Amino acid sequence: MIIARAPVRVSFLGGATDYPEFFLKHGGAVIGTAIDKFAYIAVSKRIGQLFEYPIRVSYSKVEQVKSIDEIAHAPFRECLRRCEITEDVEINYFANLPAFTGLGSSSTFVVALLQALYAYRGRFIHGIDLAYDAIAMERNVLKENIGCQDQTFAAVGGFNLIEFRSERDIVVNRLPLSPARINEFQEHLMIFFTGVKRRADNIVKKQIDRMDDNKERLKKMLSLVDKGYNILTGNEPIEEFGRLLHLSWLEKKRLEDSISNSDIDFIYETGREAGAIGGKLLGAGAGGFVLLFVPPEKKEAVRERLKGYYELSFRINAPGCQIISNI
Repeated sequence: MIIARAPVRVSFLGGATDYPEFFLKHGGAVIGTAIDKFAYIAVSKRIGQLFEYPIRVSYSKVEQVKSIDEIAHAPFRECLRRCEITEDVEINYFANLPAFTGLGSSSTFVVALLQALYAYRGRFIHGIDLAYDAIAMERNVLKENIGCQDQTFAAVGGFNLIEFRSERDIVVNRLPLSPARINEFQEHLMIFFTGVKRRADNIVKKQIDRMDDNKERLKKMLSLVDKGYNILTGNEPIEEFGRLLHLSWLEKKRLEDSISNSDIDFIYETGREAGAIGGKLLGAGAGGFVLLFVPPEKKEAVRERLKGYYELSFRINAPGCQIISNI
């Protein structure tokens, strides 16, 4: 049995500039981190001669089929085809967090699945090459409206500034921070669940359709990436990063009307009233998790004001996709 795991991500600055529709013309970059919440894929041999159905895949549903062409779940089907596995296999998926919550879980699933299937075949696709493979799978085969940061964070992990030049030319810059600075940053982060899970595809499609109209706004959001990098790696107070998050969120909300709503605005504004400096909605919009950047001494006040919402406990700078078991 092969077990692979890949982390989900939290994006801070530069989100929406990781779509080829934008960065191929204007460049793109994000600051973000992998967090210690993972998708897991277990792949094992299934003795087809002993079972009526030689292929079994398990996720929120269970599919038992005689041919990969019969698999309804497109990522399972196409990743099996990509890795040339056509029979006598069982795959199980499980995760720390639900899908459709704005943390890049769909891409994390594909990264972990490809890693596990390649390892099952005796191959190992490492780091950025695994990200490239997942990007090609999601964009070119599955035809998803998706950017390129989620697969990259899932594959390489870490706390990074990532530059996007093309779908096969992505530069990962590890943030050169001391453990003390990373811990200081960590201590300012809070994440709350809106209670809403949603598919991002339609929201992203609207944003892509408006990219030319939003060109200047996206360029402004991109310019905040360098400013954020300078704050994190320099001597400025860490609170200045929270102020950049606030500016970026105000710009992101204006990209498309469906990104925010009254519930999201309530969480964000209530957090700010209680002491948060800034923050943002994670993911494309309309639901999922809200990130708040909060001085440690203000956290209890924020927690009390938002006690009706689930607070996610997490750590940043998680490792990228790994094979964690090979039995």
